[in-house]
Amino acid sequence: MPLKSINPASLGAPSGFSHGVVVDSAKLLFVAGQIATDEQQKIVSADFVDQFDRALANLISVVEAAGGSTPHIARLIIYVTDKQEYSRRKREVGERYRARMGKHFPAMVLVEVKGLLDDEAKVEIEGIAAL
Repeated sequence: MPLKSINPASLGAPSGFSHGVVVDSAKLLFVAGQIATDEQQKIVSADFVDQFDRALANLISVVEAAGGSTPHIARLIIYVTDKQEYSRRKREVGERYRARMGKHFPAMVLVEVKGLLDDEAKVEIEGIAAL
């Protein structure tokens, strides 16, 4: 089964992974966990909501680079380092989510983790898109 890596220039060069992989025969895109980094791989903000927004934007960028759009996103896995902060700021997170995803709500899970690979990251989002 041939795989095609998707690595949009807007996310910077990945190191040891692909931002996305398309399985041509099944038309599934598996998006690697995205954090709130810019093109230079720097965290854009220390703010939780800003990090959520940028991580989601980065995930959508991978889906678009593969020829899809937000309605193609079938599943999101959201990792947070503080679920209480997520709960406190759920309204703001929801506003940012709807600004990017509209009323599209794929299968989702939110998981609290002890930490993420980048110590500054508070949110990481991975996903699967059906193209």
